[in-house]
Amino acid sequence: MAWDEWEQLKSEAQQRRQSSAHMQLNHVDPPGPPVNTQGDLKASQSDLARVGNAAFDLHQQFEHFSDHARVKSIAAGDGLKAEGFEIGSALTHVAEHWVDQVQTLLDATAHISNHLDYTKGAHKGDDVFIAGTVSSIADLDKGFDERKGG
Repeated sequence: MAWDEWEQLKSEAQQRRQSSAHMQLNHVDPPGPPVNTQGDLKASQSDLARVGNAAFDLHQQFEHFSDHARVKSIAAGDGLKAEGFEIGSALTHVAEHWVDQVQTLLDATAHISNHLDYTKGAHKGDDVFIAGTVSSIADLDKGFDERKGG
């Protein structure tokens, strides 16, 4: 598409927008019965545990291998600079800034792993509470049954 044609299309679109009142929809529900707004994603504790373990493994491996890559890249950059290649400085610069990107990914994977570990522990506590409550109700029922002579 030629540049002039692009500019003309932009101008026409702007004129249409200014000349008439209009509405633009970004979403329309499909026809038929209402859509489940809660979603249909189901995850068991074992599913969450696997995701948390995968995040932990990724964190551990990436921490090790990314540092190895950074050290080797800086050494290669220094070697290229020593030989008079300007690209050596660029490689060293990228390797030094790589650390920030690595830390962002490491923080994200640690957050995922830690959050899922916390969630697992919180739900385990909920399960213990619910089991205690239900067993208490059963004890109460037994007491009522004994009192009725049943």
